[in-house]
Amino acid sequence: MKILIINGPNLNLLGTREPEIYGTVSMEDYLTVLKNEFSSDELFYYQSNIEGALINRLQEDNFEAVIINPGAFTHYSYAISDCLKNIRLPKIEVHISNIYKREEFRKKSVTAESCDAVISGFGMKGYRLAILSLI
Repeated sequence: MKILIINGPNLNLLGTREPEIYGTVSMEDYLTVLKNEFSSDELFYYQSNIEGALINRLQEDNFEAVIINPGAFTHYSYAISDCLKNIRLPKIEVHISNIYKREEFRKKSVTAESCDAVISGFGMKGYRLAILSLI
């Protein structure tokens, strides 16, 4: 299966950004682990701090499923939500932290209703759980 893993703003800082919340493993290092474990599948990774760049990548039609961590866009990007609604593929939203145990504004996801499922609070393992559910 060809799966796009797409991360939003500030997730390029995984491994160093608030390690007490997000851990100490970079996405690039964890992606290596995932690619080794799921070697029979094709995992593509894209990260951007720019909303329009995320939408452009999501609209490219060269994958069979999407795992998305919209970062802060989770809470207010109706543009990404609309984009996800128009993608006729399985979509899973992932959050490294448990967004329901954090600040009030993080408890609302405007993108979740455009996805088939949400995984929150399992750390980086959430990406692995999403892949397992897709394959």
